Amino acid sequence: MNTEDTHPLHPQTENLDAIRSRESWKVLRMMAEFVEGFEQLASIRPSVSIFGSARSQPGHPYYTLAEQISRALSDAGFTVVTGGGPGLMEAANKGAYAGKSPSIGLNIQLPHEQRANQYQNVSLKFRHFFTRKVMFVKYASAYVVLPGGFGTLDELSEILTLIQTGKTLPIPILLVGSMFWKGLADWLKTTMVGEKMIDAQDLELFKVVDKPEDVVNAIFEYYGSRGFEPSAQERETLLEL
Repeated sequence: MNTEDTHPLHPQTENLDAIRSRESWKVLRMMAEFVEGFEQLASIRPSVSIFGSARSQPGHPYYTLAEQISRALSDAGFTVVTGGGPGLMEAANKGAYAGKSPSIGLNIQLPHEQRANQYQNVSLKFRHFFTRKVMFVKYASAYVVLPGGFGTLDELSEILTLIQTGKTLPIPILLVGSMFWKGLADWLKTTMVGEKMIDAQDLELFKVVDKPEDVVNAIFEYYGSRGFEPSAQERETLLEL
């Protein structure tokens, strides 16, 4: 008997064929998620992607703040996009749902299934985090990042990296809650800049704010008189995202 056929690092041919078949179908599922996302979200501009903890429940100050921010954004004409789940995602969808503009949830399927909140005019479901991340970035005029955990930090790091490297357009990145974000902001300044892991000018990629009106005003001030519609060159950049 050929020992390679039974060695755990050398799967048998029929098993390898099955694995390849599953991977091929996986690629098709990814394509389907991209197509549905592009079709559903292409007309939502201007929009703001909002992130924050799934653990902050109604009655928590962060929940109230997220609801107020998204309501202010919605009434100002911005579609609000969240991860579609509970906590601050629910609060943001709830505020937008009560406002003048659409409330959108990009829900993710997890081993312990995430419960989609009820405050969504458009609800999309994703199996893969990376396809979902593209949707958060591709149509966003701004990122609003409330207090959260690893998932929130992941989304924040993602958009900072994409803008820093020129892979997407510069947009306002607003960290809400100066006391919550102070430790991170100080560490970025003293350690990462101090150790020359990032440039001092990279700290200008984000701004820390506290109030709903600060969020809305910062976005309008950023765009000034240029408007929210991307230029032809900016559209080309987004096509390469």
